[in-house]
Amino acid sequence: MCPGLFNALNGLGGGGRVDTTTNANSNATHYATFAFFAFFAGPVNNLLGPRLTLLLGSTGYVLTIASYLAVNNHPAAAPFVIVAGAIQGVCAGLLWTAQGSLMLAYSTESQKGLFIGIFWSIFNLGSVVGASVSLGQNFNSKTNSVGNGTYIGFLILTLIGVFIPILMADPDKIIRTDGTKVECPRLPSLRTAFNWFYTWQFNDYNSALFNIRARSLNNLVYWIAQILGSVGLAFLLDLKCFSWRLRAYMGWLILLIMVLVVHIWAYFYQVQYTRETVKATTVKIDIHDKPYVGHVWLYIFCGLLDAMWQTNVYWLMGVMSRDPATLAHFVGFYKGIQSAGAAGVWRADGIELPYMNIFIATWVLLAVGLVSALPMIVMRVKNDTRNAPESPTCASRTTSDEKSVEECE
Repeated sequence: MCPGLFNALNGLGGGGRVDTTTNANSNATHYATFAFFAFFAGPVNNLLGPRLTLLLGSTGYVLTIASYLAVNNHPAAAPFVIVAGAIQGVCAGLLWTAQGSLMLAYSTESQKGLFIGIFWSIFNLGSVVGASVSLGQNFNSKTNSVGNGTYIGFLILTLIGVFIPILMADPDKIIRTDGTKVECPRLPSLRTAFNWFYTWQFNDYNSALFNIRARSLNNLVYWIAQILGSVGLAFLLDLKCFSWRLRAYMGWLILLIMVLVVHIWAYFYQVQYTRETVKATTVKIDIHDKPYVGHVWLYIFCGLLDAMWQTNVYWLMGVMSRDPATLAHFVGFYKGIQSAGAAGVWRADGIELPYMNIFIATWVLLAVGLVSALPMIVMRVKNDTRNAPESPTCASRTTSDEKSVEECE
């Protein structure tokens, strides 16, 4: 209801506005403050606990939605959007710190993929709700930007989301399905979120080529694809008939195929337009136009790739250790790199670097990421977790035979 709605707003391209520059600059400041202030989010989470940390982290999303509503009525208020993005970055560091620690701490060893899939589905369900609101509000619109009704709907839903953490169970009282207690890690590291490739997908493809009705429908199917992609890969990564190492290789190969398919496909569309041709064209692709079918299917595959990538990364971190503090370091390092990269690419879009440059950079970085991950899989992913650091709960259990050892793991 908060980061999901924020993604739905960004997924419209330019935050639903014709001018994408303000949106890009706001996102750049958002990710910059995200990366910096997340260094201090761990101690806050330790002091307040994950529920209050989630609540505080949610408030920044309300401010951002409100800023878009303000600038939709008063275009001169564009600096408010950028300031709100910076404040949201501070809050997002808190939210994703608490989220990352809980997601990996809650699962048993055999449920890592399932729990990541559950989180990613809930997270993107918020985007589906937001995209549905936008599509319903703008289905008959003949303009290229959303109206006040869309922003007001988003604002109400985000306000509801702020109070959801109050209803959560206390993690200290939760018992896992294997009888062990959840141990929330003491977090020493930074937490941030989101991705380099969102910039090209949202602003340089969806906003550049489609009218608001098509953008809204694209946004909806994109986030539905995210849920399907996450759940599908999570199911594969939890198949007990394959060893963990084989599952890691299978996940890597699927990502390689998806990266190649999506970006070769996208390249043939990207060569057909530039920033200059987009600015000179007032007629955008609509859902009834013949080119729409192929373009929307590419967008669906972009959503599948995003969810599969994130699910696979979290799963790999989860199988490399079962120590909560170590997992906190892994997630913090990964998210920190993500946020710093996102700040850079949103700023690149804000100063209007050519679409092709941003697209090629996105493709190259994904390829480099896959190549870099392969030796890590070879060296760090084992066929079981016997060599991983043991948690105190597991170590203290009696394991007189092989069955007990497997249950413990």
